[in-house]
Amino acid sequence: MDNFKKILCVLSMAVLLLAAAGCVQPEDTSVSEQEGEIVTEQVITEDPTELLSQKEYRMSQVNAAIDLIDEKGELAFPEFREEDSQWYHDDSYITIWTTEGIRVVFPPKVSGEGENASDLEDYNGKPLGRMFIDTALSEEGEGWVNYHWPKPGEDSPSKKSTFVKRTTIGNQTYLVHSGLYVDDYVYTNNLEDEGEEHFTRFGDVSLGNVLHPARVDRELGVDYSIAHVIINPGGSIEAHIMKNPEAHYVLAGEGVLYIEDVPFELSEGQLVLIPANSKQHTENNGDVDLEFFAIDQPAWEPENEIILE
Repeated sequence: MDNFKKILCVLSMAVLLLAAAGCVQPEDTSVSEQEGEIVTEQVITEDPTELLSQKEYRMSQVNAAIDLIDEKGELAFPEFREEDSQWYHDDSYITIWTTEGIRVVFPPKVSGEGENASDLEDYNGKPLGRMFIDTALSEEGEGWVNYHWPKPGEDSPSKKSTFVKRTTIGNQTYLVHSGLYVDDYVYTNNLEDEGEEHFTRFGDVSLGNVLHPARVDRELGVDYSIAHVIINPGGSIEAHIMKNPEAHYVLAGEGVLYIEDVPFELSEGQLVLIPANSKQHTENNGDVDLEFFAIDQPAWEPENEIILE
């Protein structure tokens, strides 16, 4: 089991421990296998059914489009290009390719129709065009393709999932597909993305919010926070009290966590649950950075912390 999966398991354990303390209800985390790759993202949904309903909607759109194609043939194509219609609104639209990869309907950029997209790659170099074609030509004739693609007007990639299905008009086979940006419905984050959110505290300590419901622009439905804490060699977090229980999971390095002046040796992979209203402070007595996750429920706020003199 790789390190990130271990982290997910431990974070789940930490939330369950906090739940056992009467502090939080556990949320789902997801570690699934798709397209032969391990998808390792902590999944926190605004609504547990919202992603499913959006996927079902895209599938129903593709199936309805195929019904219209069965009825009208290629005469149905202009209807898919009409803006603010059943078929094309916001970032939801129907795209149609031939099995050779030629775009025949592409509402966001009609000028791109007629181009060969069979060699199209996603942001990370995955053979997106071939994945679409192979999915449609599979025995099932349909399926979901998962990849990374920038949202309109953005440069950085977002996770997208597209439903592809095969249909025919006479002797011509087509791919009909429609997709959604998954991170509109699922919140994910990772240590590399913290970036500007890291801030310095206690001199030799920096913190970054991996998850804090008050610091994202959507309703997550959770009331706990996860901070990424880094203590430089020789540094320490001064004595303080958290009014709520707090779980620490060590990612790297060594140190000592004092709870009511009782020392607990810290090393990679260790989890410590600090009882509510306990005095605590942490020291890095090693030669490398001490890194750990601090999980608080309710989510960390200044009024829940008392700094001791």
